[in-house]
Amino acid sequence: MSYPESRPRRLRRTPAIRRLVSETRVDPAELVVPMFVKEGLTEPRAIRSLPGVLQHSRDSLRKAAAEAVQAGVGGIMLFGVPEHRDPTGSGGIDPNGILNVAIRDVVAEVGDDTVVMSDLCLDEFTSHGHCGLLTPSGDVDNDATLEAYAEMAVAQADAGVHMVGPSGMMDGQVGVVRRALDAAGHQDVTVLAYAVKYASAFFGPFREAVESALEGDRRSYQQDPANVRESLREVALDVAEGADLVMVKPALPYLDVVSAVRAAVDVPVAAYQVSGEYAMVEAAAANGWIDRERVMLETLTSIKRAGAQVILTYWAVEAAQLLRERY
Repeated sequence: MSYPESRPRRLRRTPAIRRLVSETRVDPAELVVPMFVKEGLTEPRAIRSLPGVLQHSRDSLRKAAAEAVQAGVGGIMLFGVPEHRDPTGSGGIDPNGILNVAIRDVVAEVGDDTVVMSDLCLDEFTSHGHCGLLTPSGDVDNDATLEAYAEMAVAQADAGVHMVGPSGMMDGQVGVVRRALDAAGHQDVTVLAYAVKYASAFFGPFREAVESALEGDRRSYQQDPANVRESLREVALDVAEGADLVMVKPALPYLDVVSAVRAAVDVPVAAYQVSGEYAMVEAAAANGWIDRERVMLETLTSIKRAGAQVILTYWAVEAAQLLRERY
């Protein structure tokens, strides 16, 4: 029987035809790989809950950065893991702190061949594990934290970073960081605002990766997973304060939010496929329950289809290699 009026299956018949008419395609240049560097390591160290992801030494970080560039990824997001922490997170501001040293190392290694990004938050550096400074009663002090973020932004820019990622969800953080960078002569450093960051249960493996000291949670400053309109208000505020890009974190549980943000703003939208998303797929694949590579690329495609132009993912290097082979 013939159906001349409608034969959509004709466009699915061969891999070549499917590639030709694909509506959504992830480009390696849109992928950003998060990397962890731990102070004092002489060899990279595996992270138990993130199979295949490492805490790097300074030497192994440089090599991994060069490999990421060779694979064609668009950026590297750096996180520092210090040997010592204190209540104010001073290691994040210290020019010789592990994150600022790592920025200099990576910039020296790859130059402008990719975008070198840095997490701008105190949680990896504080002895209490919160993203900001605390009041005597134990609450996060928003305004005191902003002053620390301003110093941290300038320290990272002085180290040569191309893009800072304020992720602490403090009110006014983007504006304060932008003004501090401009006043220090770093007008060309861009700001990736963690505009939508939910108080998510998907962050667990990341906290192992950075050896977080947090007890309790961050629900008083990260967003309620039930809310969308609140997220759009946050995005609008960050864009008004000077954000060059905005990000939604996590990604897969919040694809509706990614789509809503994309519709609301005219700056690039990023999404962070976080540690728990990665770990679930890796665990299922290790048990033989799913096809790992197909699920990896399917999840990335879904994030791109929802509206993200930039995707942070622990699979960035491997996915970039696979995508280059296929296309």
